Amino acid sequence: MSFANKVVLVTGGSSGIGAATAILFSQEGANVVIVGRNETKLADVAKKCSNPLVIKADVTIMEDAKRIIDETIQAYGKIDVLVNNAGIVRYGSILDENILETFDELMETNVRALFHVTYLAVPHIIETKGNIVNISSIAGKIYPDSSLMAYGVSKAAVDHLTRGLGLQLAKYGVRVNNISPGPTVSDILINAGNDMPWEALAPAMPLGKICDAEEIADMIMFLASDKAKSITGVDYVIDNGKMLTK
Repeated sequence: MSFANKVVLVTGGSSGIGAATAILFSQEGANVVIVGRNETKLADVAKKCSNPLVIKADVTIMEDAKRIIDETIQAYGKIDVLVNNAGIVRYGSILDENILETFDELMETNVRALFHVTYLAVPHIIETKGNIVNISSIAGKIYPDSSLMAYGVSKAAVDHLTRGLGLQLAKYGVRVNNISPGPTVSDILINAGNDMPWEALAPAMPLGKICDAEEIADMIMFLASDKAKSITGVDYVIDNGKMLTK
């Protein structure tokens, strides 16, 4: 799959799924824009890409979101693919004193920021008849853990947003799809204060393993390619069978 001369913008690109996605698209000839908050990790990913545009930014800050799109257009003049990967995990119960703060943080990052970046990018994606891939989670459909309630609500919102965007943008030739991974090796748990090794989750998966970020990147690339030219508004689950157990 060649993405030569295509411009691919990846948020949350400094580690995990985002990093694997940026590297894969770069290998296929794309002009990759890598967005993230951690300058050191961004630099590490950039070394594995071919002359990427690296933007240190926080998608939850409105000025940063606008700067991401402005710098991308200044550098390349267009956007062909937007990968909305930036997201966080937080744990909590409705009985927690600070649950509203947790809920607001999740919705701000996982939903509002995604919506805002998409809003800013869509006029450019319509021009190229490009496409959007949103990264959700199986937690938007089932509760692997009750403490993921608020996180699950944010990801269910992403699922529904993807369908709505797919319907609204189809008449412009723009496709919008969703990927819902199960447990996937990344920094997202560590960033949430959970130091449990990923391997500890493998026995709970029917296939006895967890996903590598590269597997999700492969699906992102497929959905962004012409091989998926008739696919829009669809949610692809990659979870080693976890949803079969619920």
